[in-house]
Formats: sequence, C-alpha cells, structure tokens
Amino acid sequence: MSTQQYPNYVAIPQQHQPVQPPVKKRRGVASFMAVAVLAAGIGGGTAWTADRYLTPSSATSITQVAGTSSTVTKVVQGNSSNPDWSQTAAAASTSVVSITVTSGRSGAEGTGVIWDASGHIVTNNHVVSGLGTGATITVQFGNATYDATVVGTDASSDLAVIKIASLPKGAQPITVADSDKVTVGQAVMAIGNPLGLSDTVTTGIVSALNRPVVTSGESTTPGSQADPVYTNAIQTSAPINPGNSGGALVNANGELVGINSAIATLSSSSASSQSGSIGIGFAIPSNDVAQVVKQLIATGSADHAYLGLSSTDGSATAAGVTLEGARVTSVASGTPAADAGLQAGDVITAVNQVAVTSSDSLVAQIRSAAVGEKVTLTVVRNGATSTLTATLVAAPKTESTGSQPQVGGR
Repeated sequence: MSTQQYPNYVAIPQQHQPVQPPVKKRRGVASFMAVAVLAAGIGGGTAWTADRYLTPSSATSITQVAGTSSTVTKVVQGNSSNPDWSQTAAAASTSVVSITVTSGRSGAEGTGVIWDASGHIVTNNHVVSGLGTGATITVQFGNATYDATVVGTDASSDLAVIKIASLPKGAQPITVADSDKVTVGQAVMAIGNPLGLSDTVTTGIVSALNRPVVTSGESTTPGSQADPVYTNAIQTSAPINPGNSGGALVNANGELVGINSAIATLSSSSASSQSGSIGIGFAIPSNDVAQVVKQLIATGSADHAYLGLSSTDGSATAAGVTLEGARVTSVASGTPAADAGLQAGDVITAVNQVAVTSSDSLVAQIRSAAVGEKVTLTVVRNGATSTLTATLVAAPKTESTGSQPQVGGR
C-alpha cells in the first residue's frame, strides 16, 4: 500500500510556471483530487485559486525518526526576538503526533496535536475524512503506534478530534496560547509530519493576520460536495509541506497559536504536479480551534455563528475615502442581520474594527466568532459610516444534508 500526504494548496496564478518534476504514482494510490478554492482579499484583491492534492509520499523508504522524551518544561520562556528553537522544539514536540489513515490499498498521512490528558487529538477534518468513514486511523508517537477513533468532525472549520486510549509515555497535552495576541512579525515554529518525516520542525514568522482563505470542504458521502471552508487564517512564512496538515504552529514558548491547514504553491498548471512550500502557509487560529474542539469533544459536532445575509464583493466611499468591503445583497427576516438593521446595498467594511475586504472576508470573520457573541459592524450607507451591533446565533441546519449554510452569505 502506498501512502499519501494531505496538504491544502492555495496556488498563486502567474504567467511563467516553474518546471515541476513528474510525480511517480504507485499502483493502488487514490487518484489526485483537485479541489478548486478561492482566497479573496489577498494581494490587493487579486483572486487566488487553490487546489488540494493527494500527493504520493517521497519518503516511504526513509525510516521515521523516533521521538524522544524531554525534561524541558512544557512551556519555555522563549525570547520572541531571538528564540532558542531547540528548547521550543523539545517542549512542543511532546504534544505532536503523526497520523496515518488507511482504507483498502489507499492511504494518507497527516499530523495531530495532543489536546488533553484524556487522549483527545486535534487534526484537520480533511486528514481523517478524505478516505471515507470506514478508514482505519493510527497515531504514531516516537516509535510506537496507537489505534485511534474519531470523536467528532467539522467540515465547516476543517477540524476534527480523534482519540487514543491513553497518552504515550513522554507525551503531554499542548499549551494553548491566545491567538488574539499574535502579532505580525512574531516568530513561530511549525511541527509536523511532512512527506512522512515525523518530528520535523520549521521556523518563520507570522506574515499576516485575518487572512481570508477559502477551501473546499471534505465530504464523506460519495457524489456529494461539502460546503466551502472559510478560515480567518494566520499566515506564516514557516515552511509547511504535504503531511503538515493538522500540525502545530507554536510561538517561541512552545504554545499553540494555530493548527496548520493550507499552503500556497506556485504550481497551478497541473493537478499532477507537486511542489514544496514557498513560504506562504495558513493556520487556523488557536482561539477558533478551542471553540470548535470543545463542541466536538462534547457532542461530536459543532455549531457556527450566523449573521443571516447574502453579500458580494463591493466598495463604498465615505468622507472622500473609498473602502473595499462586502456589499449586502439581501437580508433574511428574523436573523441577527435584520435585527441589527442591515439593509440591501449596505457595504460592511469591518467587524469588531477588523477590516472586511470582500464577501469572503466577512464570512471568515463571522465564522470565527462564537454563537451568542455580539459583534460590531462598520457599515457605509449612502456615503455615511455608522456602526451596528448584531448578536450572532447558531447557523440553521439544511434539511438535505444537515450541514450549516455559509454564514454571512454569498
């Protein structure tokens, strides 16, 4: 059986694509699954297309390096301007595992983060759901392998929780940082299982915040298509490659600031091409992760915040300044948007003073909010700027699939 890694690629269109070496596919490997996605508001409004590929492992003949226990304190007091990355790696790597998913002769690899002492492990939904509900999931920590079961999945956030019976010796739950305190330029480390090489660490900085990234969801029902995944992502320059999906992005103290979920690639001409990181990766902020994981552990599913409107990309001018935003096209009655006084034609330019640059940006920001949370919307109407307050509710389930519709609307 051949094994593949799950990345989530965001490809940057360009006139001249680099020549990519051919990818040798082994018999029995599931075919490439190209999934078109869009990340709006990136690069001054330039539309990005993205593909998620199932890429054959280039490391199947390399023996994975066993992890080692560390006596370093779980959270080290790192210097963010000059981190001691060896201490950071020693502390955080005790909370990261490699995940293998197999179904018949097909397989895939990803990464997971130990969440608590009960054996719950957080990863991406596309890691555990890509091969269907009957797949076998195993977790590797050091040189030992453990069977895992799925506790809950959430296609809307691309997060999932799996569980092993007990924590391995030397393993510890990750310490979770407040992602609202993450700053652009902050030093970070990505830890994961890229290309089947477990316990791999890479470093970089946070290169942007609140980056709206939209990918296609992972459906476990044959012939059906899942709703898009909207992430108000942390962008990082730390190299992330296939197999890093579901791994940890940590600060200099070894604390979790995000779950790695997507990467950018310069190669978009062929779904069968493979390229490594170009220094643009995306992580789900830890506060968003904690919000979803709590629900998945409790009930196996998660609710998401809902505003109750449809929108499109737009712009509006107020006081001589033109701003990009999300133009409201319709408002559903009885929803938070209606109760807040939003009207068709309004252009929403910020949520809680964080800029909204497109319709996708609005959806991503609402998705990252909590059910019941009050949000302040900056709105331009007829050339005048005002603020409206909306109390978000849980998105209703659709009757056909049971999934939640896009919040914020499209």
